Amino acid sequence: MAVPRVTKVVVNMGIGDAIQDGKAMDAAVEELAGISGQKPTVTRRAEVDRELQAPRGMAIGCCVTLRGKRMYEFLERLTNLALPRVRDFRGANPRGFDGRGNYTLGISDQLIFPEVSYAKVQKVKGMNVCIVTTARTDEEARALLAGLGMPFRKN
Repeated sequence: MAVPRVTKVVVNMGIGDAIQDGKAMDAAVEELAGISGQKPTVTRRAEVDRELQAPRGMAIGCCVTLRGKRMYEFLERLTNLALPRVRDFRGANPRGFDGRGNYTLGISDQLIFPEVSYAKVQKVKGMNVCIVTTARTDEEARALLAGLGMPFRKN
């Protein structure tokens, strides 16, 4: 029971263009659903932004929380299919740990996932992948993720 494990994976996609273009949010939700295998929730603005003219409650992104079987399938596709398709990929940044055993990885292009059709993409969007573990230290979490196949860069 003391061995650390992955509890959940949160994939977040912020859509700044949703303020001007309402269809951008629909496309992002569809792409994230294809990537994750589950329907994402739409995140909304909590406060008014006077500079962007964005009212409170406006949709600005979408996220999905994966647990169990879908989580492990996503991690396998991420490490074996998606990350090797990144141009000039030298490994995941080992400094993405938060000090409590959780790891965050930023992806600048959703086209690295084979589920996303290049012909349907109107604009390239990035996403954040946060891997939450039960590890107490970053070293434990790094060993866990390396054992699961995460290709870390050598410093």
